[in-house]
Amino acid sequence: VQLVESGGGSVQDGGSLRLSCLVSGYTPSRSCMGWFRQAPGKEREGVASIDSDDSTSYASSVRGRFTISKGKNTLYLEMNSLKPEDSATYCCAATREYGGQPNLSRDEYTFWGQGTQVTVS
Repeated sequence: VQLVESGGGSVQDGGSLRLSCLVSGYTPSRSCMGWFRQAPGKEREGVASIDSDDSTSYASSVRGRFTISKGKNTLYLEMNSLKPEDSATYCCAATREYGGQPNLSRDEYTFWGQGTQVTVS
């Protein structure tokens, strides 16, 4: 399984970015995929997740500003009204076979991408 993120960059306060995660070699019948972020000196935190039924879950800090979605072999994170505190390395992740609700707990995820940097100033 490979997950490769793209779309990070530097934007001004209030700006927007769209992250993509290209997924290959991943074929569970039911699964959950998510976006996580980690800022320097902080723990990795769940940002958004989406399950096989397209149910979603968001961290309270991003709800209403970020949108997670799926396309063919790709996971997206649309980020609007970005704030300096959103600056972090963003990673996509995927579970093994999973039939539960969308989950922001990193312990549920087995496969991880390398991450893409987002800087808001």
